[in-house]
Amino acid sequence: MKKISLTLAVSLALGAFMYQAQAASTLPGPGENAPVNQFMTQVNPDNTVTFRLWAPEAKTVNVVTGATDESHVTHVMQKDANGVWTWTSAAMPGNLYEYFYEVDGLRTIDSGTPYTKPQRQVNTSLMLVPGSLLDVRNVPHGELHLLTYHSRELNAERQIYVWTPPGYNATKEPLPVLYYYHGFGDTTLSAINQGRIPQMMDNLLAEGKVKPMLVVVPETETDTATTTPESYRYADIRSQFYLPNATLGDRELIHDIIPLIGQRYNVRKDSAGRAIAGLSQGGYQAELSALKHPESFGWLGLFSGVTTVTVPDEKVTQRLADPQSINQQLRNFTLVIGEKDEVTGKDIKGLKAQLDKQGIHNDYTVYPGLGHEMDVWRPAYAEFVQKLFK
Repeated sequence: MKKISLTLAVSLALGAFMYQAQAASTLPGPGENAPVNQFMTQVNPDNTVTFRLWAPEAKTVNVVTGATDESHVTHVMQKDANGVWTWTSAAMPGNLYEYFYEVDGLRTIDSGTPYTKPQRQVNTSLMLVPGSLLDVRNVPHGELHLLTYHSRELNAERQIYVWTPPGYNATKEPLPVLYYYHGFGDTTLSAINQGRIPQMMDNLLAEGKVKPMLVVVPETETDTATTTPESYRYADIRSQFYLPNATLGDRELIHDIIPLIGQRYNVRKDSAGRAIAGLSQGGYQAELSALKHPESFGWLGLFSGVTTVTVPDEKVTQRLADPQSINQQLRNFTLVIGEKDEVTGKDIKGLKAQLDKQGIHNDYTVYPGLGHEMDVWRPAYAEFVQKLFK
């Protein structure tokens, strides 16, 4: 009897909940009163962008454009009779743009588009305006492979992306490899979806500007019990997180990832046939691995990278004190920074001064008017890969 009563009580409670939920859901959804595309953000034929957000109960909605705190611009949106908030931009040059919404003080992504910035905590959306190297063009296309493997160094199942050039065939001549690390707070998909590596590589290769190569995108975060970034305050990241994480990441690269790529693909094994680069935190990973293993890498690119100027490493310090060995090792040592970068400006500028003082050869580029953002890292990547393996 008690069992029947309990079942009845649960059923009545669930029914009451469902009734209340249905009673509260009086708002028509997108597509009921108008086509769904009238509720969605879209790029117009004239390269203006109409931003839309369906939020009928909201009191105020803004769209915020720009990639950094310094470049954010807030635009006030207006609501129509269907509860859609709208703002249309001026014509925009071809590029991939970042934006988000502020809804009654809450920061949120655009719920009307699948294009979000690949982050560990997602809070930004993306919009591609055509007319740049980032477009999908009618050219031969490479392939993007997702490999899952067991990392013995981390005792964990891990994943990496591998871009192979059009017509790749394992029986042909071994190909060189670029290992490319993403930045803090992002994921491997950052290099793929926001960095647009597959599209840039396809287009540059079609233009004859790069050599056929593999591009391998590992995970920058090692995510062990002591090297998970969310376990640290931002103020402690440099002092407590970067070096232990990069040390483990280096072991994973040398002992797990490079052997895996050698087993799965027909690639070169010499240092002249391997490059490594990274942006922001990924730049620190690239610096440590390249300078700790001169036998493994012949090319190094740091794009707005954290460096050993602010996060010292003993072995790298020893290498930097021997400029002749670095000049013999690296066929190119690229440093890139945005003019207004407040995050890693001291890292790159400090390392540049150190390299010049020691007589270590380097290519140094400052992007005017830009900060810590993809508008630096995408063109920097495109320039770097054109220098490789020649």
